[in-house]
Amino acid sequence: MEKTTHKRSYWAWIPSLYFAEGLPYTVVMLLAVVFYKRMGIGNAEIALYTSWLYLPWVIKPLWSPLVDIFKTKRFWIISMQLLIGASLGGVVLTIPMPGFFQFTLGFFWLLAFSSATHDIAADGFYLLALSPHDQSWWVGIRSTFYRLAIIVGQGVLIMLAGFIESHTGLPDYDVEITVKPGIYTEAQIDANYLTGGFGGDAGQILIVPPNLEIAARQMEKGRFDSLQAVVNYWNLNRTRLGLSDEAWSEALSGLVVETPGKQVGNAALLYIALSSEPEAEEAVVTFGHGSGDKSINLVSDTRLVFTKQDWMIPYISLIQLDPKLDYATSSLFEARSGNIPLSWSITFIVLAGLFVIFFIYHRIIIPYPVADKGMDFDNIGIFFKNYIQIFVNFFTKEKIWLSVTFILLYRFGEAQLVKIAPLFMLDSIEAGGLALTTGQYGFIYGTIGVLALTFGGILGGIVAANQGLKYWIWWMAIAMNFPNAVYWYLSGAQPDNIFIISGMVAIEQFGYGFGFTAFMLYMITVAEGEHKTAHYALTTGLMALGMMIPGMFSGWFQELIGYKLFFIWVVVATIPGFLLIKFLPINPEFGKKSETAHE
Repeated sequence: MEKTTHKRSYWAWIPSLYFAEGLPYTVVMLLAVVFYKRMGIGNAEIALYTSWLYLPWVIKPLWSPLVDIFKTKRFWIISMQLLIGASLGGVVLTIPMPGFFQFTLGFFWLLAFSSATHDIAADGFYLLALSPHDQSWWVGIRSTFYRLAIIVGQGVLIMLAGFIESHTGLPDYDVEITVKPGIYTEAQIDANYLTGGFGGDAGQILIVPPNLEIAARQMEKGRFDSLQAVVNYWNLNRTRLGLSDEAWSEALSGLVVETPGKQVGNAALLYIALSSEPEAEEAVVTFGHGSGDKSINLVSDTRLVFTKQDWMIPYISLIQLDPKLDYATSSLFEARSGNIPLSWSITFIVLAGLFVIFFIYHRIIIPYPVADKGMDFDNIGIFFKNYIQIFVNFFTKEKIWLSVTFILLYRFGEAQLVKIAPLFMLDSIEAGGLALTTGQYGFIYGTIGVLALTFGGILGGIVAANQGLKYWIWWMAIAMNFPNAVYWYLSGAQPDNIFIISGMVAIEQFGYGFGFTAFMLYMITVAEGEHKTAHYALTTGLMALGMMIPGMFSGWFQELIGYKLFFIWVVVATIPGFLLIKFLPINPEFGKKSETAHE
């Protein structure tokens, strides 16, 4: 076979190569967050462990020379695509396992390292296979297909998981909860309901009473606290307590006693079980506020897990009114039970199959540039000497530590927001979230959000080319960080209008795309000079480090202070980056279009 790049159209492999480059990064950084949230992992664990997955991109410059030394870039591209497919297959196989979190996380680590190595090889191959003129011409095409991969990963694939989830499992069940002044109701544990056996056709969620009325009044705090303690105790120990143990039922009921204290909102109870044994090993029922007056709150668990052994033993859901509620109103609470493990298994099977196709296609289609060859082993010693010199040159640049600090802190707020925003969107109303379905989230972020991000980036590039980085960096920093406040609004208002939510996300993503332009241009200025390719790789590694470390503690901090205060903190966290801009050494002419520029 003739080893040349000119016998095959660039259209045959550049779009598919950069689509394949963007997809696994999107899976690791974005799709994994949604996957773990739907599988019931806590926010702190999700943020911590998925932030660690940035590490391969942080240290990518350290092992990039190995890709240069051993084998060809073409070999690394094809090998990594096969390994990415195998990693995704490992995720599929371990989703049904009891310790799925640890196992799938291990395969995501393998996927992350494979993806980062694929990035090194693909970008290096692009530089070898194309002339400088062709590199400039095709850079927009490759960026477009990279962004298309983000749309598919964060949008289409999540919508696929949401579609499968909503069309599998048990039918939804809605309960209307009505508040009425002038009636008297008192919440008590009903031992008869704890014995289960609610009846109904097979394959259903059962909730009793099917429609609930609560008096618009208050109750003593001591009584409510006792009632809540009983509900929590039962839900944690329902399997151990058993259905037939009437003594336990009577004991639990007897724990609810009148005690003096301040007044809180009135409460009522619902009992939730299944009508028959689930087909899968377990069925997860998500129960929470759907629509209507948010003064009616669910204060017990929103995620209820039934197995083949305990499907008939009910959970108790505790409903409480706002203490100021004294008028007639109502809310609709929804119980959903899609087959979440199945939906994500199918989604990752699709991904794994796609990378097998990439492997086969690129093995046939990708050309053999003459310049694409491994290094002569006789020159390895010289290479590593130069490799060390690259780091020395970088860290001895003028004001480099100011630049490094800015790179680490410019996205300090964004690094925390990007991990928590998906969790906030998917979390229940009771937990402070927006209770979006998986499909709704995929549509908003994967289509509207990515389009707004793209338009913002295009506009940022246009204006920076006209007046330069120094003129626009302040405005771009404001555009990137100020719109983060939309999440503070969303966490306070908790709107259920999908158009309002989409509009807020579009504003934030557009601002992010526009403002990120300044960051990219500044990293280019830092990399200018000898070894600028290697130095740019170092700046992108620092950028990844700036995303990894804040993201690791963001989930813990959000759980500590709640969504609303967390989003205020995100806005405050942007201040260090603003303070450093004033001191940055930026050439006023950098980024402007040259008067003598030509095509």
